[in-house]
Amino acid sequence: MEEKFIQQPANCIKVVLFGPESTGKTTLSRQLARYYNSVWVPEYARDYLQNKWNNERKTCEPKDLLPIAIGQIKLENKLAKKTNTVLFCDTDLLETKVYSEAYYTGNCDPILEKYALQNTYDLYFLTYIDTPWEADDLRDKPNHRKQMFEAFENALIKHNRPYVLLKGNKKERLETAVKHIDKLLKEKV
Repeated sequence: MEEKFIQQPANCIKVVLFGPESTGKTTLSRQLARYYNSVWVPEYARDYLQNKWNNERKTCEPKDLLPIAIGQIKLENKLAKKTNTVLFCDTDLLETKVYSEAYYTGNCDPILEKYALQNTYDLYFLTYIDTPWEADDLRDKPNHRKQMFEAFENALIKHNRPYVLLKGNKKERLETAVKHIDKLLKEKV
């Protein structure tokens, strides 16, 4: 079963959009994929949990985290084969680990934790909480944005992940991201 959590080798730079809910990760993932004429990996948990909400009127439970992680890696592995430049990931397993610990009293399934730490990416963009919070069926922490941001940043620091903090409006974030991605692309050549 654990092979379902393994990140397959890929001939591209992998960039993760990382941070609390409603901080512009999906918007920027799409913008960057368009800018670089590349591919972005949607957040598998959004569809999974929206379906759960629509069908059962239930939110995320600890038992959902491993299926979410499997779905995310399966999608990432599939889409990584479609580019040889940059793959933009709207999330990763480390993000799932942070949510697990924040919502479930510091707990994280050992398998999820193992692969959250084992899978690697070239760069993380940590999205700041200076975007307006937008409500939907799944978002539920509008008053805990600072604490959640700190949890995400602390995870990047603790696990020695290379990251750039993105602040400002959409244009400013895109410009900052492009500058850092262009640098990675030059180093790859």
